[in-house]
Amino acid sequence: MRDSETAPGAPGDDPKLPPEARRIASGYAFTGPALDLGALLWDGDCLPEAQIRIPLAMLNRHGLVAGATGTGKTKTLQLVAEQLSAQGVPVFLADVKGDLSGISAPGAANDRIRSRAAEVRQEWAPAGFPAEFYALGGTGHGVPLRATVTSFGPVLLSKVLELNQTQEQSLGLIFHYADTKGLELIDLKDLRAVVAFLTSEEGKQELRGIGGLSAATAGVILRSLTALEAQGMADFLGEPEFDTSEFLRTAADGRGIVSVLELPAVQDRPRLFSTFLMWLLADLFHDLPEVGDADKPKLVFFFDEAHLLFDDASKAFLESITQTVRLIRSKGVGVFFVTQTPKDVPADVLGQLGNRVQHALRAFTPDDQKALKATVRTFPNSAYDLEEVLTGLGIGEAVVTVLSESGAPTPVAATRLRAPVSLMGPADGPALDRAVRGSPLHLRYAQAVDRESAYEKLTAAQAAQASRAAEAERPAPAGERATGRGRAPEKEHGKGHGKEPSLVDQVVSSGAFRSLARSVGTQLGKEITRSLFGTARRRR
Repeated sequence: MRDSETAPGAPGDDPKLPPEARRIASGYAFTGPALDLGALLWDGDCLPEAQIRIPLAMLNRHGLVAGATGTGKTKTLQLVAEQLSAQGVPVFLADVKGDLSGISAPGAANDRIRSRAAEVRQEWAPAGFPAEFYALGGTGHGVPLRATVTSFGPVLLSKVLELNQTQEQSLGLIFHYADTKGLELIDLKDLRAVVAFLTSEEGKQELRGIGGLSAATAGVILRSLTALEAQGMADFLGEPEFDTSEFLRTAADGRGIVSVLELPAVQDRPRLFSTFLMWLLADLFHDLPEVGDADKPKLVFFFDEAHLLFDDASKAFLESITQTVRLIRSKGVGVFFVTQTPKDVPADVLGQLGNRVQHALRAFTPDDQKALKATVRTFPNSAYDLEEVLTGLGIGEAVVTVLSESGAPTPVAATRLRAPVSLMGPADGPALDRAVRGSPLHLRYAQAVDRESAYEKLTAAQAAQASRAAEAERPAPAGERATGRGRAPEKEHGKGHGKEPSLVDQVVSSGAFRSLARSVGTQLGKEITRSLFGTARRRR
């Protein structure tokens, strides 16, 4: 990364460049800090005099990195993440295949790297970057990431449970009830207990005023929760809940910390991890203040395998994603979606992605050809034959267009990309484990906590109610019957008398529950504040 104010001459002024190449290069002659992507490709030649770059201040205008499998998307993420870290910008990377952990270690020079560096005029020197490694629920190498069911919210959980729209609305009703009654849903057994109660005779009365819950829908939700636990997913929902502000840290030397979420252990559960990533983003949105247009972003969030997020998504879910992407920019967060083709991303979201790095596409089938034509239509007018260029790009080459410092799209530029300077591959396993155990976050989040919550409270209240019922049915001793001792007092009739408190009333009125509620900041009788995706705002 360099600042073009110190560069000797603007690339668009180089007389050696062909006229059209000069015009393209002039669109990337920025005056402020920028990340170096690579050198312009024109008419089959790599032109290192024409450097293709992206302004640092525009990284919060979001982006898309797309291309067929094996075209170099992961290396592009690594290249951009390295330069962001070097400029003090924290980065979040979802590592689906397990090959991004190498960003913490210096790269190893070889003939291919030396050749690429010479072609694009890159001063390549190996370097590692400060990194923190995470794993969902502790499954894999990393500090465990967990969220409570209450915080995760009904919209995101419905996506994980694969519920239809009607079932999603019913789940929202269950969350609303638990919120208003102050019943915290920490893990899946809490949610199961509340669903079971609301389908009981007494529970039906509780829900009657706000719509009710059908036995069939409750059965679907309960079966889905059981299936989720059977797949080992219960570990991701619980406490201690991860504080997403940890992603905003910088190292002692001022470089941004690269947060790598290790996902190889759960890559066969894409719906889960893609939805969990959206929770992380929504939680950041809740907590961050408005910053407007800053000199550099507070965080850049790379959303790998983005198509999994949008597959079979409900209307409410898509609307929430669109709103999050639209609004989080003003909080200094840039979001880059990583997928195979732009058509994987809904049009309302795609329209907000100002920076594009499109790797090669294949056109072997009619569907491939259709996707290629659709991709070409998403680019500005270009001097290239993009259908031909996109199918002819090599590994580590891409078609680029970004937002200039004025916010206008730059000319489309076929680009030979630079090589990352960190290790291109997974870090050594034992070294990775040592890094995780040595992290100050490991002590804070490693051990799961199962404190008293909705399940325990409802179970205790049901046991107490059963005990009272058994006591009432037990016949009194003969002496007590004769004297009247031991007889329960007659119930008074009239307004305000003679009504047994409901099970939930018993739970939420207990001293132990009030103490618990105060300790976690839950105000009884007042619904938890929910925002995008129905996720809960936490009081930190």
